Amino acid sequence: MDAHNNDPISQYEARLAELESKVLRLQEERSKSSPAPAVPKNFFERYAIIGIWVLLIALFAFIDSGIYDSSRFFSWTNFSTIFGTQGVLIVLTLGLLLPLTAGDFDLSIAANMTLSSLVVAILISQGSPTLVAVVLGLLVGAAIGAANAFFIVFFRIHSLIVTLGMATFVIGIAKWISGSRTISIFGANPTLIGWVNQTRLFEVSMSFWYALILCAIIWYFLEYTTPGRRLLFVGRAREVARLAGIRVDSVRALALISSGAIAAVAGVLAVGLNGSADPSSRIGLLLPAFAAAFLGATSIVPGRFNPVGSLIGVLLLATGISGLQIFGIPNFVQDLFYGGGLILAVAASQLVRRRQPMEFGS
Repeated sequence: MDAHNNDPISQYEARLAELESKVLRLQEERSKSSPAPAVPKNFFERYAIIGIWVLLIALFAFIDSGIYDSSRFFSWTNFSTIFGTQGVLIVLTLGLLLPLTAGDFDLSIAANMTLSSLVVAILISQGSPTLVAVVLGLLVGAAIGAANAFFIVFFRIHSLIVTLGMATFVIGIAKWISGSRTISIFGANPTLIGWVNQTRLFEVSMSFWYALILCAIIWYFLEYTTPGRRLLFVGRAREVARLAGIRVDSVRALALISSGAIAAVAGVLAVGLNGSADPSSRIGLLLPAFAAAFLGATSIVPGRFNPVGSLIGVLLLATGISGLQIFGIPNFVQDLFYGGGLILAVAASQLVRRRQPMEFGS
């Protein structure tokens, strides 16, 4: 017998292809027996988050037009600011997406971003070449992700416990190496600031466009590559994937290490966007990142964490916060907005997941 046929992964993929072909035949038979509806049954479910975003924009624009003589909210100046300032959060959410897809949590991702940004800022401020500083920052992020993977996979400790402890540990290191002070790169080497903030496309900071590129890469990885499909399979049916011959622990470890590296990318963008790094200023991004990820799981590919849905989730939350700020709403309402948004998003995503059959692709 051919050795290729004895490969458990090949056997799993063959069984998966057979299953998908049966599903397609059943769908074809069903479509022949009943007329197709004018609007697909799950159309509104798939694109609800986009509709909510548009309605939110329309609501704020309507209120804005009644309060001010000239529009402060519904203007390209405001939207270019929203897009430009959300690049870091989009990247952070995309990093969070991978372990969530595999069925794990990474509560250390914001702390990871903070430490990585400080490493980059300290190196640049001390005269290191920008490229060297960026590479070392990415290695720090990946190392934190690898440490998470080691304790979660090897010692079988729940990801919530490991990453919560890691977050506290990493923030301690961040405060230690920075002396609990802000590290500025202004006057040292403007290259990173130029890459991220000074160069603009359609008046929007390049950090947003870098985030879009990363979103496209992760989308392609999950939809069209074998490792991406294995990651989806592990997240939806871990024990079934293990029985099918997939190296579940390796898949989970890859997701956690990638999450750490992407958190470092967010840290690099944060330094370029702000020209500095602070040991505590970015910790608050963890909550909106989770909220955006779970919002994204309710639409586009319902019942599944997906990069496009997460991107729209970030923009929806950012639009809401921008409107609240323009209209002078107190800061505590923003906390209510994020916290309430997270609870509702998790509840909605759980309802959608219960209604959806197991998916391996869109």
